[in-house]
Amino acid sequence: MPETGKIIVGGREYEYPVMVGTEAEKAIDVRQFRKDSGYICFDEGFGNTGSCESAITFIDGEKGILRYRGYPIEELAQHSNFIESAYLIIYGELPTEQQLARFRGLILGNASIHQSMFHMFESFPPTAHPMAILSAMLNSLGCYYPEMASNNRQQDLEHFDRSATILLSKVRTLAAMSYRARHGRPFNHPRGQLPYCANFLHMMFTEPYSDFIARWEVDRALNLFLLLHADHEQNCSTSTVRMVASGGANLFASVAAGVCALWGPAHGGANVAVVKMLQRIHDEGDDGTRFIEAARSGDKGKRLYGFGHRVYRNYDPRAKILREAAMAVLSSLGRSDPLLDIAMKLEEVTLKDEYFIERKLYPNVDFYSGIILRAIGIPDDMFTVMFAMGRMPGWIAQWREIASDPKSKIHRPRQIYTGSGLRSYVPMEQRGEAASV
Repeated sequence: MPETGKIIVGGREYEYPVMVGTEAEKAIDVRQFRKDSGYICFDEGFGNTGSCESAITFIDGEKGILRYRGYPIEELAQHSNFIESAYLIIYGELPTEQQLARFRGLILGNASIHQSMFHMFESFPPTAHPMAILSAMLNSLGCYYPEMASNNRQQDLEHFDRSATILLSKVRTLAAMSYRARHGRPFNHPRGQLPYCANFLHMMFTEPYSDFIARWEVDRALNLFLLLHADHEQNCSTSTVRMVASGGANLFASVAAGVCALWGPAHGGANVAVVKMLQRIHDEGDDGTRFIEAARSGDKGKRLYGFGHRVYRNYDPRAKILREAAMAVLSSLGRSDPLLDIAMKLEEVTLKDEYFIERKLYPNVDFYSGIILRAIGIPDDMFTVMFAMGRMPGWIAQWREIASDPKSKIHRPRQIYTGSGLRSYVPMEQRGEAASV
């Protein structure tokens, strides 16, 4: 007999089926609850609400598991690369040699942007944040491909393969241009013969009359960073992409909205907070020991960033991989970074400290990612842009999933209204002294 769940309200009993996912995740299907009872389920922040069914990413936060389309993140990090993993995330299966060659060719051959877009960068003030520029330019990009950004689902899906590779390719170009525009430097045109990450680094760092050649270790570290950020279930920005897509918006508009959601310091900007924390510890002449003691004592000025996660109640598997990558890239560059030393000290202490163990405060992906970007030469105002580049395959796959589902409905959460009750309009002359608003 199928398992069911019951909700009892005001003496009445409502019974609903239990949904079971591939990994035995369970949910009570309450889609008819409001219609049946007149009640809604209140769940601020949606921490206990399943907003969709998805076949893209699986996370078990208690066990520290992350899989793309069933493949463990550890295996993909070891054997795959960003482009191959992007294909897997978007299309559901690892590509054949022929499929990968075509996919890579479409991405590498689509890096250039229309000449008129160069002039659009001139309209932004020098103080414009790169994320504001990136979001605006991604949305504008759709204007150059009206057949792919029609807001007609059938038509947009017919052109999906091309629009997906255009976004994966040009997001690098737009990201690099946003950096160079902010710093008043001339733009670099992409070089089609360069691999994905090397081409981005060229567009970022090549100066006139010089060539920037990325070391293999640097290219590999950036590839790993992007791969590990490629998708992460229904987080703030991914849910935003799906919500915008649910209204029928095209892929370009949907991912531009995702960039805006990612911009927030509690989401994509978390690794900036980690680097600033580590720098502050270093500037105070501390190796992390005093900071840990202050954090344990509840000193609000000594908040430990990069530990704990909304989903993971164990060690974030991505943090383990990036820890090794940070050491490798610094070693290859012949550098040491005191911030990495402090980070490793903080990790060593917290993993043995009962205070942090009881609270399940383990390093998350943001703890080491900023150190890698810093080693490569990426400034901290570009950290979130790098996150957006990495998350692009996931956003694209999530858009495709909802756009391809004929049963999908526009997202429309409910609320509990707490404002004033019914009131009658009061004419101006009867209102008396106006209250400050």
